[in-house]
Amino acid sequence: MKHKKSLNFVDLFSGAGGMSCGLEMAGHKCLLGVDFDKHAIATFQHNHPHASSYLGDIRELKGKTLSDLLKGQDVHLVVGGPPCQGFSTVGKGDPNDDRNRLFMEYFRIVKTLKPQFVVIENVTGLLAQKNEKTLQAIFKLFSQIGYHMDVRVMEAQHYGVPEKRKRSIIIGSNKKGKIIFPNFVTDTELNGKFIPAQTVKQALNDLRDANGKIHNHDLKTAQAKSKIDRDRLNCIPEGQGIRYQKDEEAFLPKRLHLGVDWKEMRENRFRQTKYQRLHWQKPSPTIMTHRYMYYHPTEPRFLTAREAAALQSFPNDFVFQGPVSAQWRQIGNAVPPLLAKALGMALSQMAKEANGKSKVLEQEEHQSIFENLRKTAFKYA
Repeated sequence: MKHKKSLNFVDLFSGAGGMSCGLEMAGHKCLLGVDFDKHAIATFQHNHPHASSYLGDIRELKGKTLSDLLKGQDVHLVVGGPPCQGFSTVGKGDPNDDRNRLFMEYFRIVKTLKPQFVVIENVTGLLAQKNEKTLQAIFKLFSQIGYHMDVRVMEAQHYGVPEKRKRSIIIGSNKKGKIIFPNFVTDTELNGKFIPAQTVKQALNDLRDANGKIHNHDLKTAQAKSKIDRDRLNCIPEGQGIRYQKDEEAFLPKRLHLGVDWKEMRENRFRQTKYQRLHWQKPSPTIMTHRYMYYHPTEPRFLTAREAAALQSFPNDFVFQGPVSAQWRQIGNAVPPLLAKALGMALSQMAKEANGKSKVLEQEEHQSIFENLRKTAFKYA
């Protein structure tokens, strides 16, 4: 895109800085990252040395403290992923959940800084019927201070990320002009030709930075601990795992069977597949906050933090701080940088086209947006 519009932005609930990383890939400038996790902020600082950072309770970030951190620079964009446990499809979805109130802190800072644009990232559960009052409240709050908003479920594999991951993304603007969401670039048809999703093989092919070094790649701690786990893994092909009795019988000799009574198990299966290997020629499933969900496609071990980061589309020179468990938490909670880059390009286009004050949508228009989204939000391939 020619003549990109560069935006100064603040990243609230930043974690390690996946959103900031991607937005900067799109040509924007991070001014400030905010999080209460010391390891995440250490990672943010390491990878965004030009930006300010704030470690602590966002409720205390106000007045002179906020002003000093921004050093008098204009803020055009505020992004953030407030904690979303209360919105999760596996949670209770209670709009009064204390954890959801952190949205009000995000709102307070937006109200203070008055950026042109806002981005809120969350789980797809935010769009569930049970959370409609919460979502309506968010749209109404922002409309009261002049923002019109739209929301989409974005799937990471459509934006060059070698991972299947769905997130709700709300974009708001206080300028005239439509809300723009990025077009698909992978796992889609472009100009009559299908462009496949990026694969695990492509992501893990080269993990070295420009100096030839591999960071956060501790192979020793990634090994399966027990001999029987290693023996079982050596029997399981890439892309496979054990969920049903037929899997156990197909992949494991009797001496390595799991010793479960399949007939007594609910639905005669494991709730979560055991010994699940990734497939070299497919995107990864959603990377979680710990290493114990998936195994390397062919080796008898878990993924390293570097490999998980590559599947989340972090550059090889993005270094994570803290113990391995903290690195995994940061990676699993992050916005994939290439998804954020796509958002950044769309925001550049919005900024280029924006002029004057916005028209806020009425509640009926919001309702139509939500109902259309629910038709696809919870369909997982």
